[in-house]
Amino acid sequence: MELSKIVVTLGGSAFIAWVIWFFFLSERRKTKVTSSAEGVQTQKITVKGGFTPDTIVVERGKLLRLEFYRDETDSCSDTVVFGDFGISRSLPAYKMTPIEFTPQKVGEFSFTCGMNMLRGRLIVQPAPGG
Repeated sequence: MELSKIVVTLGGSAFIAWVIWFFFLSERRKTKVTSSAEGVQTQKITVKGGFTPDTIVVERGKLLRLEFYRDETDSCSDTVVFGDFGISRSLPAYKMTPIEFTPQKVGEFSFTCGMNMLRGRLIVQPAPGG
C-alpha cells in the first residue's frame, strides 16, 4: 500500500473516532441554575452552532426562566422546542428570547432546534427536602 493511502486511512480513522467521542461519548458540563431571592431560576443560553450551555440542571416546582440569545442567522437555530413541555418558540437572530415555565416532572428532558439537529438537556431534580 502506498504511503499516501496509509496516511489518508489513518487520518480518516482518527477523525471518525473523534466525531464519535465528541458527539456521543464526551460528558458535557452541567450548569446548575441558581434561584433568585424571588425563587426564579434563570439561565442564559447562547445559540450559535449549538446551545451553550447545553446541559442545565434545575429544581422541580420552581419557575424557570431560560433566556436564549441567538448569535447567528442559521435557519436551523431559528426555533427552540421543549417537546416534553409542549413549548416551541421562535428565536430571532441577535435578540434575547425568554421562555418561562415551571417544570413539574423530575427527569431528563431534551430540547432541540426546529430541525432536531441542535440538542440540549434539561435535568429536573427534586427540590431539596421535597
